[in-house]
Amino acid sequence: MQDERDERDDEDREPGPWEYRAREGIIRKMIPGEVIAAVPAARRAAEVEGRRVQFDFFDDEAVLKMLRLRHIDDTQLTRAGMKAGFPLALILFGVFAYWGAYVQYWESDRNKTLYYAGAGAVLAASVLYFVVTLIRQWGNRPRQKVRARAAAYRKIAHIAAENGADVPTFYPHYGPYPFAANFHPEADELDLPGRNRF
Repeated sequence: MQDERDERDDEDREPGPWEYRAREGIIRKMIPGEVIAAVPAARRAAEVEGRRVQFDFFDDEAVLKMLRLRHIDDTQLTRAGMKAGFPLALILFGVFAYWGAYVQYWESDRNKTLYYAGAGAVLAASVLYFVVTLIRQWGNRPRQKVRARAAAYRKIAHIAAENGADVPTFYPHYGPYPFAANFHPEADELDLPGRNRF
């Protein structure tokens, strides 16, 4: 019960020092790099992954910045999906409701053909807008760079947890990013908005 109350309170406050927002806006405390570095397997993984994604996983400030950027990315993805998805859902509902309640029973064959052509064009345009919006979000190379680093960090944290480190379950509380988490070394480095500094 206390945990639920704490999670609701998280929505109303900014993350404090060494905190970041995880999924669903819940504020989590970052695990210091020394905790992960104390596990030899995690240290080796951090060194290998660090070379691969050009990142120091033992630099606590850099990791905190990356986790905060990952939350911003997650929020932007959610907003874009809702902004494109809700109108698409309403259009689909309207097209099928009108067809089910009126067109199939009352319209002539010629008018049905016109309806199908018009509805098909509207649906195609809506789906295209939805797909293009998501491709722009998922395909953003600087954001993919952040996702790739976050995915590597998750892997390292899980290795540390599996080998006895005091790391909470599911830390860092972001998913494994099975796609759109490609590392692009040439991509720009993202920066946090001014108020989200350490």
